[in-house]
Amino acid sequence: VHLIPVNPIKEDGLNPKSRKRIMPDLLTEPPAIDPVYEARVYCNIPTIAERSMEGHAPHYFKLVSVQVLIRHGDRYPLYAIPKTKRPDIDCTLQPSRKPSHPQLEAFIKHMSKGSAAQMDGTLSSLPRYPSHSFCEMGELTQTGIVQHLRNGQLLREIYINKHKLLLSDWTAKQLYLETTGKSRTLQSALALLYSFLPDFDWKKIYMRHQWSTIFCSGSCDCPMRNHYLEEEQRRQYSLRVKNNDLEKIYVDMAKIVGIPTRQLRASNPIDSLLCYFCHNVSFPCTKTGCIGMEHFKVIKRHQLEDERERQEKKLYFLYALLATHPLLNQTVNRLQRIAEGKKEEVFVLYSAHDVTLSPVLSALGITEARFPRFAARLVFELWQDGKRPKEHFIRILYNGADVTFQTSFCKDYYKRSSKPMCPLEKFVSFVKRDMFLVFNSTSYYDACRRRPL
Repeated sequence: VHLIPVNPIKEDGLNPKSRKRIMPDLLTEPPAIDPVYEARVYCNIPTIAERSMEGHAPHYFKLVSVQVLIRHGDRYPLYAIPKTKRPDIDCTLQPSRKPSHPQLEAFIKHMSKGSAAQMDGTLSSLPRYPSHSFCEMGELTQTGIVQHLRNGQLLREIYINKHKLLLSDWTAKQLYLETTGKSRTLQSALALLYSFLPDFDWKKIYMRHQWSTIFCSGSCDCPMRNHYLEEEQRRQYSLRVKNNDLEKIYVDMAKIVGIPTRQLRASNPIDSLLCYFCHNVSFPCTKTGCIGMEHFKVIKRHQLEDERERQEKKLYFLYALLATHPLLNQTVNRLQRIAEGKKEEVFVLYSAHDVTLSPVLSALGITEARFPRFAARLVFELWQDGKRPKEHFIRILYNGADVTFQTSFCKDYYKRSSKPMCPLEKFVSFVKRDMFLVFNSTSYYDACRRRPL
């Protein structure tokens, strides 16, 4: 089971009749936590060009590898609010409809020709782009495709055009691509790659299938990880039952919809409401009344409070360390191979979910990070010091912001060094050894089996 405050969705192909503005225009970040502002950040609606810090380093440093972990783009809800009309959103791709992208039309044509692609297992049977005129549950929307076309374009300008990470004659061996078995993660990866690669050649694309949302591959057996996850879910439940405002809102919404409160809560209404919100569609109504912005704000505010308490209580952090070690270990091993001179897998893309990114951020100690928005990206850059070629450094960036020195393993180094990066060894020793200290263990296997004192 994977937890995490559930979140969700967006797109723009709506019925003009149902298009009522429900979002105020907030241009600057409010001083206190504002649930409406936070929801807008979460939607990540493609508007102005994004500024980013990727690819920044002293001129004598050479970029040798980039590993990117993304959350899929905007999607249709995974849950429906019972007895209400589902949001009317079109999941076909139409370059003339906003939000759009200069490469959207070419992307659609290219995706329909992908017969030469090599894809693991069930991936080959998934559609390469969304195409339903009425979105299916969990389907990527046009907004989701555009978000990742923009991500790919931004990374291309930095890593391909400026740093020449991949040249025009790039080979399949220089890429490592992995996605979960959902159409939304596969399609997000393809959109990003289409606008990122110097030339998108299906014959060089080999997409691996990852069955686990935490990308634990062959190291998923970890009883203590499950223990901490259960404890964290108990904490979530306890916080929810103490919130009287939240309970009143659920009771009120259940009356509007005409179902028991318990059934409404189980339908995870925030997932659906975020879709209405992100797509600027009026919240649903019944003969009894309408679900409104006040309902939305209370549920969203509780979600934000839950995230804050989650940071404080540390149960989620313990879960995150064990959940993400296999993925971080794979990342570190690859960085070490490249630092030793291997020229393979210099660009890595993992296409994943909020329940993948959130524990990675937590495990790294990046506590100030927001919950992963749609199309969030976490980037690990590996740099070689041109003056001392044996020395390698990493930078970690989250949605374009440099968070290297927010990490638990590089906070102190920053205070003592003038280098704008973190030595690779710091990251290696964190993943290979320091991650287990809190469990009084020296290995992943031991930490996964050692009961807390």
